[in-house]
Amino acid sequence: MNKVPNSAAMPAAPPPDPLECTVLSDSTAPAAPLLPAQPAGDTSGAVAARAAMVARLEESGALGPGPVREALLALPRQILMPQAYVRRSAPDETPPRWDLLDFSRPADREELLERLHSGDSVAIQHDGEPILGRVPGPRRGGVMTAMSSTMGLTAGLLQQLDLRPGQRVLDVGTGAGVTASAACFVCGDEGVVTLDIDPHVTAAARERLSALGYRPATVNGDGTTGWAAGGPYDRMFVSFAVRYVPQALVEQLAPGGRALMTLGTSSPSWPGLAVIERRRDGSVEARLRAVEFGHRAGSGFDRLFLSAAFRAEITTADGWTQCSLLAPPKDTARGMWLALDHLYPGLVRDFGAENLTIGAPECRSWMRVRAVGRGRWDVTTSGPRDIWAEIQDVAGRWRAAGAPHVFRLQFDADGSQRATSPNSALTWQLSPGETGASR
Repeated sequence: MNKVPNSAAMPAAPPPDPLECTVLSDSTAPAAPLLPAQPAGDTSGAVAARAAMVARLEESGALGPGPVREALLALPRQILMPQAYVRRSAPDETPPRWDLLDFSRPADREELLERLHSGDSVAIQHDGEPILGRVPGPRRGGVMTAMSSTMGLTAGLLQQLDLRPGQRVLDVGTGAGVTASAACFVCGDEGVVTLDIDPHVTAAARERLSALGYRPATVNGDGTTGWAAGGPYDRMFVSFAVRYVPQALVEQLAPGGRALMTLGTSSPSWPGLAVIERRRDGSVEARLRAVEFGHRAGSGFDRLFLSAAFRAEITTADGWTQCSLLAPPKDTARGMWLALDHLYPGLVRDFGAENLTIGAPECRSWMRVRAVGRGRWDVTTSGPRDIWAEIQDVAGRWRAAGAPHVFRLQFDADGSQRATSPNSALTWQLSPGETGASR
C-alpha cells in the first residue's frame, strides 16, 4: 500500500480467529507452466494497455529488464481484477461516491482498462463485502477495504526481492493477487503461499489465480503470524505497513532469505522500508531505509490524517510568525524525515500545500513555512507543540550522524527493536503499539 497523505487508514473486515487459519488450496500441486501468450479473455486492448503500462514504468525507472518485467507484460490484470471501483466524488466530499466497473459490461470496459493500467492503486473491495458475485454499479458512503497497490511501488519491491525459479515465497496481504501471480510466474506456484485476513479477498484471489492456471496455497489468517506450515520461505513480500517487524515472519525466513515490508508510525507521511535478511549461518541482518512511498496500514493499525477543516485552518489561521535563517530540510532528506516521524510522532504533512505544511491532529498544533527572500523563511506556528523546533532538533542530530538514509534494525534479546544510524549517533526504539491482526 502506498503513501497517501491526509488519508485515514482503511478498516478491514473483522479478523477471524488467528489460531484458525484456513488453507483454501493445495500447495503441493505441481508448478503451473508460464502463461500462454494470450490467455482466454485477454483482449488486444488489454494487451496494448499492459504494454503501455510497462513502458511507462521503464521510462520512470521503476522497472528494469528481468523476470518481473516479463511477468507484468504477461499477466492480464483484467482477469485478476474483472471489477474495480472508481471514485466519483471529490476527495473531501462526504459521503463519498463510487462506481463498481465490470469488464464484462462493454460500457465499462474502456474506463476499467484505463484504471487497471494507470499505475495508480486500484480499489477492489467496499466495506468488507464479498468480492465474488457482486452486482456492478454505484456505491455510497463507507470505505474501501482492499486495494491493489501502485504499480511503481509493487514493481520496485518485486525487483528487490530477486525472485528466482523454485523459491518458496510468502505473499502477505493478498489483495488482488498481483504479487502472488508474479511470484507464480517466476518461481512456479508449488512454493508460493498468499495470505490475507479477509476470507472474501482470499476466495476471490483463489478463483482468479486459478483462471490463470495457478494454484498457490491461498491462506486466510493474520498476516503478522505468517504461515509456518509452508515455510521456511526464501522470499517474503508484506503489502501493508507495520509498526514493528513481526517476529513470526523473521522466524519463518529461510537461510539466504529476504523479507520486505513498510515500517511506519501513526503518520502516513514518512515511511521506511524494512529489509530483513537471514544469513547462511542463521543470523539475521536488517536495515530500515527511508523511502518516498510505502504501503497503506493494515487492519487494526489506525493512521492519523489531516481533515479538510484542519487543512483549511492551517492555511488561513493566524499564528505566531518568526523569521528564520535556518532552511527547512529538503524533501530528499528522507532519513531526517523518517527520524522525525519516530522521535516526534503524531505529525502529518499536507503534501498538497504550496509550502511546507505540517499538522499534529491529536493536539491541533500546526506549522507552515514560506520563503520570503534569499536565505530567509517565515515560520508560522500554533498550538502546544513547536513543530519547527522539533524539526530543527532532529535535523541537527541527523546531520551529526552523517545524514544517513539507511539505518540498522537491531533485534535485541528481550524482543525490543531499535533503528540506529551507521555511526550509532542517532537511534530510536520501535514500539509494537496496537498492531492488531493484519492483512
